[in-house]
Amino acid sequence: MAFNPKEVASRPSRLTSGHRMCAGCGAPTVAKMILKAVKPEDHAVIANATGCMEVSTFIYPYTAWTDSFIHTAFECAGATLSGVEAAYKAMKRQGKLPEDKHTKFIAFGGDGGTYDIGLQSLSGAMERGHDMVYVCYDNGAYMNTGIQRSSATPKFADTTTSPAGKVIPGKMQNRKDLAKIMVAHNLPYVAQTIATGILKDLYEKAEKAIYTEGPCFLNVLAPCPRGWGYNTEDIMELNKIAVETCYWPLYEVENGVYKINYKPKNKLPIEEFLKPQKRFKHMFKPGNEWMIEEFQKEVDARWQELLDLEEITNK
Repeated sequence: MAFNPKEVASRPSRLTSGHRMCAGCGAPTVAKMILKAVKPEDHAVIANATGCMEVSTFIYPYTAWTDSFIHTAFECAGATLSGVEAAYKAMKRQGKLPEDKHTKFIAFGGDGGTYDIGLQSLSGAMERGHDMVYVCYDNGAYMNTGIQRSSATPKFADTTTSPAGKVIPGKMQNRKDLAKIMVAHNLPYVAQTIATGILKDLYEKAEKAIYTEGPCFLNVLAPCPRGWGYNTEDIMELNKIAVETCYWPLYEVENGVYKINYKPKNKLPIEEFLKPQKRFKHMFKPGNEWMIEEFQKEVDARWQELLDLEEITNK
């Protein structure tokens, strides 16, 4: 169904106000808009790995979630939700649940609980073919526990476990490409999108993932004001710049076929994305120009690879 802003806005929010996420955080927008894509007549079961979203939205005995919600351990979101989905199917077969009622299964996890600690259970759930959607709200570090680096942290970023200084210039490794790893699982649908700035893209990809049969994966860039060091009101602009610089391309992969959803007419230099963030401020000191050049080369190489994959898979 085409994105209708008025109709979507009129739907009740399945993530209610009163949660305690930080101002300027991308994660609650991710959850709110993705759950808006669930049809009003359908029920959802949410599994949430330990992380910022879980500790801020489900403070016992209070909850900001209107659907069924399971807080599971850092490493278990994929396994937990796949077990619930399997039980649901078994109960349907046994006639213990009404045929005309439908439940959708959605897992949320940050990059720490997805790229790193939860990768094994995510991979297992995807490989087994469970009818579920796994959503990674990627803020690029372990923000909940003190801004430690994760494998989603971009190269040269200053974190508490990769501090930029005289010994090292920030994180020394390039960011893991998790979306591509998920594509390698031969899933029916994988997509990359952003938390704010282009809500149409987020909504339409969420709807497609939720109503595509089988295991689907969404990787959503979700800026963190504390970890990235930007002004809270700049979140929308920062997301857009991530797309315009091709640091975070918008694309989807349906049954192995790549489609880039947006190609910038005038691709911005990566400095436009780096400069508003305090975690990269050391890169702009005299003598550190090589870091920006190296970062740009990596962005350009990944963008070209994506363009090539689109061309090859659409032949």
